[in-house]
Amino acid sequence: MDFPLGDEPIKHIATSTAIAYNKLAMSKLRTTMTVPLTTTEFGTIRVGHSRVSLDSVVHHYKHGATAERIAESFPSLDLADIYAVIAYYLAHRESVEEYLRQQEAEADALQQQIESDPKHQEATEQLRERIRARWAARQSSTDSSTD
Repeated sequence: MDFPLGDEPIKHIATSTAIAYNKLAMSKLRTTMTVPLTTTEFGTIRVGHSRVSLDSVVHHYKHGATAERIAESFPSLDLADIYAVIAYYLAHRESVEEYLRQQEAEADALQQQIESDPKHQEATEQLRERIRARWAARQSSTDSSTD
C-alpha cells in the first residue's frame, strides 16, 4: 500500500462508472475524495492528525460498528473522516487488508522479541511473585476476618 510519509492527507481520485441519462446527453461523473490518513515515521497509518490508527477504525467497522458508533468510541475523530476512511477501505479493500496483515506480522515479531528477552522474562516473573504475595495476603486477611 503506497502511503506517503508526512502530514499531508492521502488523496484518492476515482472516475465513477455511473452514467447519468437524459434525453440530450449521457455523462460520466468524475469525483475527487480526500482521505484523511497520515503515515507516521514508523509506518503506522493514523486517521487525520489523531492517534487513532486505520487498524482501529477498520477493526470496529469489520465487527459491525457503524460510523456513528466508531465516533462514540473515538471522540477525537470527525464523523465525516470516519465515513471517508470506511469508503476508502471499501474501495481499496485488498491493499488495506495487506497493510493490516503486515502490521499484525510486525506486531507479532516485536512481541516475540520482547518476550524472549531475559530481562523481560525476569521482570515478568518478579511481577507475578508480587501479585501472588498480595493475593495470598488478601486471602489470609479474609480468612482471619471470617473466623
